[in-house]
Amino acid sequence: MSNIYAVEINGLSKDYETGFWKKKRVRALDGLTLNVPQGRIFGFLGGNGAGKTTTIKLLMGLIFPTEGSAKILGQDSADVHMHARVGYCPENPYFYDYLTALELMDYFGRLFGLDDAKRRDKTRELLTAVGLEERDWKRQLRKYSKGMLQRVGLAQSLINEPEVVFLDEPMSGLDPVGRREVRELIAGLREKGTTVFMSTHILSDIEALCDEVAILRRGKLAAAGDLADLLETSEGPRLLEICIQGVDAEAIREKVEFIAGSTLIAEPHGVVIQVLDEADIDAVLKITRSHGGHLISIQPVKQSLEELFVKETA
Repeated sequence: MSNIYAVEINGLSKDYETGFWKKKRVRALDGLTLNVPQGRIFGFLGGNGAGKTTTIKLLMGLIFPTEGSAKILGQDSADVHMHARVGYCPENPYFYDYLTALELMDYFGRLFGLDDAKRRDKTRELLTAVGLEERDWKRQLRKYSKGMLQRVGLAQSLINEPEVVFLDEPMSGLDPVGRREVRELIAGLREKGTTVFMSTHILSDIEALCDEVAILRRGKLAAAGDLADLLETSEGPRLLEICIQGVDAEAIREKVEFIAGSTLIAEPHGVVIQVLDEADIDAVLKITRSHGGHLISIQPVKQSLEELFVKETA
């Protein structure tokens, strides 16, 4: 794989003018610098108004930066020729109401220069992959629900087999089954080597899919890096969590809490015990097994993505 980043953002800023008589400049994005490696699923997070959609629109050339620059696949983001290698699904995709899904996919296939056979094959493959029922393929888009339009939007973003695909809230309007289908589709893109740049408010989807994340706070980069590294508990002592099933919490509480720094949390079918030292694991297992407990898991305690998000955006 090339050493060229899929996305390179350098000092990117965007100001908007607000007001009627007295114009005021508001900075929506402030000096963003970010590199996205190829072949990864990259999560782009932030609260409402943090600058996520502004960033994606700048990368797509839909608006223009006040300062800074960006490259996609080593080429300037304003280069029209580079766009043939990119896919994009906006947050609220809007298409001509009187086209059918088949006609829309054919239209985008023609824009990318696909021949008749390729357009037909890719259309069937992608509409099936996004979970759109075949009986709906010939219905006009004006009769589609929001979730159905979202599926068509995802399908059109992949018609050209892009090397990088930008997805702005790709799960918007989808039911739980649809979200699962789209997650599987996105995971499959990574297996093919496609880079996915994904913005979403659904943190569970980020945790399930993403290799790396960046978090924006009021237009500025608050945190970025490998997701697993960011979720490691960085403050206070490192805890280990031991899950035990089939034991009464009160029967062992006094013995467990005698171990320095340990904490016992009662669960419906057992207990969760946190210890500070790996050397204490054997002592905990001896106590719980003597009372009929069975080990389920041992793992380091990490902060959740929600906790990280709240901390970085508060």
